Amino acid sequence: MQQTSTRRSVLRIAVGLMLVAALLLSACGSGSGGGTAGSETPGAQGPNPASERGNHLVVAQAQDPGNWDPIDTFFVAWASVTNNVFEGLVFRGPDLKLQPGLATEWKWIDEDTLQFKLRQGVTFHNGEPFNADAVVFTFERLLGEEGAKGPQQGNYASIDRVEKVDDYTVNFHMKTKDPVILTKLAGYGAVIVPPRYLKEHGDEYFDKHPVGTGPYKVVEYKQDDHIILERFADYWRGQPKIEKITYRFIPEEATRIAELTTGRVDIAVISPSQVDNVKNSAFLEIVTADSPTVYGLRFDVSKAPVDDVRVRRAIAQAIDAQAIIDTILKGYGKRISTFQSSLSFGNDPSLEPYPYDPEAAKKLLQEAGVQPGTKLTLSYIGTATVFGEIAQAVQSYLKNVGLEVELKTYETNTFYNDIIPNAQAGHLYQEGWGGWTLDFDNTAYLLYGKGQFWNPTFYDEEVQRLLEAERSTYDQDKRLEIFKQLDRRLYELVPTVPLYQDVTVWAVNRRVQDFVPPPDTRYWFFETSIASDQ
Repeated sequence: MQQTSTRRSVLRIAVGLMLVAALLLSACGSGSGGGTAGSETPGAQGPNPASERGNHLVVAQAQDPGNWDPIDTFFVAWASVTNNVFEGLVFRGPDLKLQPGLATEWKWIDEDTLQFKLRQGVTFHNGEPFNADAVVFTFERLLGEEGAKGPQQGNYASIDRVEKVDDYTVNFHMKTKDPVILTKLAGYGAVIVPPRYLKEHGDEYFDKHPVGTGPYKVVEYKQDDHIILERFADYWRGQPKIEKITYRFIPEEATRIAELTTGRVDIAVISPSQVDNVKNSAFLEIVTADSPTVYGLRFDVSKAPVDDVRVRRAIAQAIDAQAIIDTILKGYGKRISTFQSSLSFGNDPSLEPYPYDPEAAKKLLQEAGVQPGTKLTLSYIGTATVFGEIAQAVQSYLKNVGLEVELKTYETNTFYNDIIPNAQAGHLYQEGWGGWTLDFDNTAYLLYGKGQFWNPTFYDEEVQRLLEAERSTYDQDKRLEIFKQLDRRLYELVPTVPLYQDVTVWAVNRRVQDFVPPPDTRYWFFETSIASDQ
């Protein structure tokens, strides 16, 4: 026990040293525009330099989703922008509660038919009216040939067709039961698109020039650089308080920090290692929120030796996830036992994470016939600074039990759209998942269901049976019991090593008022304002 404790201390020191090294490298590589060193940071003290921008909010995010068509994407980076541009029949705001959106009410009129009454007096940004025809068009497109080209159609496979009853009433006829249908309709592929605009301009044009019914309209988009939104004067809830919002796409965190500390950016998600640098600024503050996103290491179970569950358990026990949270994440993370967050319906809090026990890990590897020095690969996104540090820590932990890990990095879109779906990510790879429905169905089905886009190799008959069972009933008590069985089965099979549930950290300019940090990172700026005296 003492020996284990001593090794843990050594590894924690090693993780800390790697963190310091990573920060030094980051600072060295950032050039004159990337310095983030405390009191020497340009504009860190004194007048708020962002005040010159007036009623114009600038948000930095690491990723441009690449397209804006709601049926072609699954990125949080898409939703963090378009939550202000598009709307669904159901709305979920920063408090994560469902409420009426473009529909004012809904009810099940029989076991297979869900009826919505639509909001009247709503227009799209191009002046086109929102009505039942727009809803029918949206879902015919999503469920048809165009939708089949993107990743969202599978989320709505339970819908057979959408029928217009009158101009402001629609019926959803269900093909199969879908206990998560209402929360799905609050986001991503199900937001309502304008039929006339799409027929006039086509899908390709819409992809770069999106039009919705939300509080902000898109006026300019330059790929991989920025997108500009302006408030929509005819918005049905009333006029937003902020006149203009610019999202800048800045992959490198050192650059995002520099832009924050010089006032050229108002809001950005930052890594925990940068919190102290931001606190040195007189005009920035730190805001946090528990996130539904979980990060972990996924196994490609088709590749030896991780096709053996004993090896996967050994790797889970060889990694000190709590030390990673304490050092690299500075405490901004929560230990977790399965690959779903505590905010998600279906989470079983009674399961304990696998304990850190390198001696038990060595024993399991020996039982599995894994020789010391066996080589593995670990893949992750090259611009993911924090995960890069975690990958180095994992490499160190696994070396301690006799495994040699080669680290490989990829560009974001290539990683998600090519490497993972085609089972080219190697033995282990970075996995992060937000579970946007806040129901384990979304995570479990897409990541562990047979033949799913991001699940090229994992299959278990019992997991598949439970996945189908939870979708066969609307009884939430029964679903919770099924999810607990699923939790246990996945916990035993270890297709993923869950490392931590994220705590999102934002740096926010103090001139930004009434900013509510969204746990799912889908910004909603309708009620946010800019103070004129800062």
